[in-house]
Amino acid sequence: MEKEMSTKEMEELFKAILNLKSIEECRIFFRDLCTFSELLSMSERFQIVKLLNNKIPYREIAKKTGSSTATITRVAQWLHHGTGGYRLMLGRLHR
Repeated sequence: MEKEMSTKEMEELFKAILNLKSIEECRIFFRDLCTFSELLSMSERFQIVKLLNNKIPYREIAKKTGSSTATITRVAQWLHHGTGGYRLMLGRLHR
């Protein structure tokens, strides 16, 4: 999977994202780039990460977000054993 994340096309996408300058620019770019369902899924996962980071139990997260415990488990796996992207963003948002 790391190889797929390092393609020229992926680099171009990441560079485009880095050039976004406001929430409104993000909103319109991601709305054109992603389906509404994809955006909802990403938003849901990030809410799960924040709740997991605050040590909220899985069942309570499921009630608050409407997510399945399977989704919460997958997100927790990436939070604890992923590449550190979730932790990076959590740290930056808490500044």
